[in-house]
This record gives sequence, structure tokens and C-alpha cells, in this order.
Amino acid sequence: MYGNVAYDIYVENNLGVESPLKLVEMLYEGVLRFNAQAKKAIKDTDIEKRVYWTNRSIAIIMELKSTLDLSQGDIATYLDGLYSYQIQLLTDAGTHNDIKKLDECSNVFKELLSAWRDLM
Repeated sequence: MYGNVAYDIYVENNLGVESPLKLVEMLYEGVLRFNAQAKKAIKDTDIEKRVYWTNRSIAIIMELKSTLDLSQGDIATYLDGLYSYQIQLLTDAGTHNDIKKLDECSNVFKELLSAWRDLM
């Protein structure tokens, strides 16, 4: 279910993406954007929006996780574990209104985005 949401978001916003590399960059940016919205919702004590934005971030990460080819070696295995941990962080952040966990996830995705852009 979550994977379809991430794909639908992608299709709605970017019908002309040049490559799968660009798609990954956009998904990383989406996590950062949605985490920022979730953080604002926590600060505003808006439960509905907190759940909505946190779930959107989780959907993207689940899509990233589902597309990993674990036969490609250590980096894919590492990312699989890293993505799983980020999903847990976001779940905990949403459950406990924990901005620190949300920020931790955002910091990881900022680094991933930076590294990804260096590769491109």
C-alpha cells in the first residue's frame, strides 16, 4: 500500500523524470519535505497532520526499501537496515511526538541526499 502512495506522488508531480537516479533524489527530497511538515505539526499539536506527514515519509522510505536489490552486495544490505531504522524512528517520533527522532531521520536523509548528488 505505502509503495503505491510513493509512486502516485511521483507520477503526479514529475511525469518527465529523466532517470531512476533522479527519482531517488526526488524521493530523498520528499522525505525531508514531509519530515519538516511533520515537525511543524508536532509543534502545532496537530495530530491529524502529524500522522499524515509522518505516514507520507514512511511510505517513501518503504518504497526505497522495496526497490533495493540485496544481491548487489554490502551497500544494498546496509541501506536496507538503515531504511528500516528510519521507519522505526518515524514511527516512534509520531507515536511520542518526538522531534529529536524526526530530526535524526532528517539528518540521515540530508546526508544520503548529499552523497547521492555527489554520485550523480
